[in-house]
Amino acid sequence: MKRWKWAALLLALCLCACTGKEPALPVPENPAPDESALRLPDGETQTLWYYWKDLWDSPETRRLELDYAQSFSVDFSAGGYARIRIDQETYLLCPEDLSPPPDTPEEVVVLRQPLENIYMQATAAMDSFCRLEALDAVTLSGTRAEGWYIPEAREAMEAGRLVYAGKYNAPDYELIVSKNCGLALESTMIYHNPEVKEQLERLGIPVLVERSSYESHPLGRMEWIKLYGVLMGKLEEAEAFFGGQLERLAPVLEQENTGKTVAFFYITSNGAVSVRKPGDYIAKAIDLAGGVYVFQDLEGEENALSTMNMQMESFYQGAKDADILIYNSAIDANLTAIEELVAKSEPLADFKAVRNGDVWCTGKSMFQEALGAGDMILDINAVLTREDPADTDMNYLHRLT
Repeated sequence: MKRWKWAALLLALCLCACTGKEPALPVPENPAPDESALRLPDGETQTLWYYWKDLWDSPETRRLELDYAQSFSVDFSAGGYARIRIDQETYLLCPEDLSPPPDTPEEVVVLRQPLENIYMQATAAMDSFCRLEALDAVTLSGTRAEGWYIPEAREAMEAGRLVYAGKYNAPDYELIVSKNCGLALESTMIYHNPEVKEQLERLGIPVLVERSSYESHPLGRMEWIKLYGVLMGKLEEAEAFFGGQLERLAPVLEQENTGKTVAFFYITSNGAVSVRKPGDYIAKAIDLAGGVYVFQDLEGEENALSTMNMQMESFYQGAKDADILIYNSAIDANLTAIEELVAKSEPLADFKAVRNGDVWCTGKSMFQEALGAGDMILDINAVLTREDPADTDMNYLHRLT
């Protein structure tokens, strides 16, 4: 090293010793490889070196604004990176032509834009991709065509643009690798088969686990569209959609509660009644729509499940005087008549809502269409506030006759 370089280095060390600050990390002496160069529009290349700590400690770093979602966060750096945190996982989204910092922690999952040939296991995420017009980035499905209730996804499979690549616990690894899969977007079911996640990662396929179902607020679930907007480079479109939903809901959210009670349930195959826990997003949606969830004081086993089962005797005591009954057909058959509901359990005939004809049923598409939470709130509000709401005005509910 030349004398002047040694002198400069000694001077820097002396200054740091006087100020008590650690010296800044040096720029590597070796030239950056091509993949670490940021390619400029005019065709020239400019080598830019970033360090992990410097990226996120910089005053230029900003956080994505979220109104309701609590299960993820996104930070944007001045260099164009995005740091995504979901539960205990951290992801680094790298812009095209920009590699991750050389000191990126090993546990950080690196995602490279553009994300293409996505393996979609998390059905709740598909609605966001369709709304963002990003379905072309999804070419592999963990659900067969007949299992999709989102028209765009079913049509894509029937047209061959989206192909079945196996369930979450038995993916077709050979097919997934042959398609140059850029991301496996999994539901939390993957945690039941951790060896699958590990194998995908060994094959060089990053895995992101979707956790929107853990959002207790229905609008928090919808806000996950912002995360997919970040991933697909369509954040502006995502924020516009979410903002539009908030505007639609504003008149309802500003209304006083009607005080009417609502029970949301379905009858299991063994005759028990499955209800939502008080902290679940459906219970919150009922409250936002202007109703009172009948089991808001329900106590049960502490676990991550949003539902719990009770015997008909207990359900009868808690819901027989409910003003409105909503039957969840997401798992059970789609009902059309009150007689079909009573045939499942005769005590239901004594319920106030059954006698008054205030019994409604959900459509099966509701839980795949994660962005429909706003429409669901509007539907419940119509049931609570209108004298005789028509099925044609509903998105997810229909009256049992």
